Amino acid sequence: MAVTVEATKTELIKELEARGFVTKGDHQMNDAFMEAIAAAMKTVINRDAKANVTSGSSAGQWPIL
Repeated sequence: MAVTVEATKTELIKELEARGFVTKGDHQMNDAFMEAIAAAMKTVINRDAKANVTSGSSAGQWPIL
């Protein structure tokens, strides 16, 4: 599963709009804010994602790249 900053930012903005947040206008800053959150999420997911192999010669936790 690939996580992209742009796709995550778009989903974050959709969720905000669904909850009544105003995300458009002259003074909005949500694009930069959501992009920063999306970038942080991508970093954490990519850094911490592990596959748990429970049996066999490859048993253990392996990073997902």
